[in-house]
Amino acid sequence: MALKIGIVGLPNVGKSTIFNALSQQQVASENFPFCTIEPNVGCVPLSDQRLAQLQECVQAKAVIPTTISFVDIAGLVKGASEGEGLGNKFLGHIREVDAIVHVVRCFDDNRIIHVSGEVDPVFDQEVINEELRLADLATLIKRRQKSEKKAKSGIKEAMEETLLLNQFILHLEENTHTRHIQIPLHLQHIVAQWQLLTRKPIIYVANIDEATLQEGENDHLKKLRTAVASSDTIVLPICINLEAQIISLPEGERQDYLEMYGLKETSLTLLIQAAYRLLGLITYFTAGPKEVRAWPIPKGALAPQAAGVIHSDFEQNFIKAEVIHFDDYISYRTVEACRQAGKVMIEGKNYTVQDGDVIHFRHGA
Repeated sequence: MALKIGIVGLPNVGKSTIFNALSQQQVASENFPFCTIEPNVGCVPLSDQRLAQLQECVQAKAVIPTTISFVDIAGLVKGASEGEGLGNKFLGHIREVDAIVHVVRCFDDNRIIHVSGEVDPVFDQEVINEELRLADLATLIKRRQKSEKKAKSGIKEAMEETLLLNQFILHLEENTHTRHIQIPLHLQHIVAQWQLLTRKPIIYVANIDEATLQEGENDHLKKLRTAVASSDTIVLPICINLEAQIISLPEGERQDYLEMYGLKETSLTLLIQAAYRLLGLITYFTAGPKEVRAWPIPKGALAPQAAGVIHSDFEQNFIKAEVIHFDDYISYRTVEACRQAGKVMIEGKNYTVQDGDVIHFRHGA
């Protein structure tokens, strides 16, 4: 499954810098280069040491990690929902992503002009959130006009959609996002069609300076945390300028600089991992002499759904899944040794896949 994270923010907050730093990100000791798909889109591998451990067991020729696409979405300014700054185009780009990384400036520097004249992270995040809210509100009001006409004809799904639309519109008129609205399972496909901007999970990247990195939280960061505390989001402080400098160094020199600042790994790695968790995903693996591969699936997915990530035919013709928990695989080293120790489980359609499972699927033709 292709995972896309949109990077948004006002001008001059460090958005493009973090995107460019991600473009040079290397994971662990493996050579997984960033791969540019389009001028403003790139794939970054998810660091997972379990891949290397599995490769050692099976001596696989290739290792294929999970990747996340980061999209540098430029031009989002006040008035974007009304078309300012090519707003409609860039809001459209946000609709296509699974989650949002919102970069907010949390440092003072007179040499870098702030678009609003002063550094105010709370104002910045409110500007972006308001544009997303207004865009969604306009989308839903327009959709309701069409839905109401169909509902009058007695079409059941149109009637259900109209009720949902009224609920969401009322909520958006009073709130900035729709992430907390609970939807019955049988109606979730209707809401998914709307591609709501305000329903997407958000990570706030608080762009801090080196002094704050060493001393702790500054007033800007504290205010941002307080402002978004009730919105079920993640706030991740990153000194983006420092990260860009570290990533630009030869790989052998990076660890020394990380230790100098008391860091165990780059914050960019933490960002990638946080984005993965925010999407509610876990990883299962397939392993053999040809390749070891990580597969992302939603937490709670059943075995047939997990098989479908590999190929839709695997889900449709699912028979059984041979499952080995990761720790057992590493302990016994081979499938045969796991089988002799009773660690290979034969699971059916109702098995809930666990993070780290190593699976071989049996399926029909």
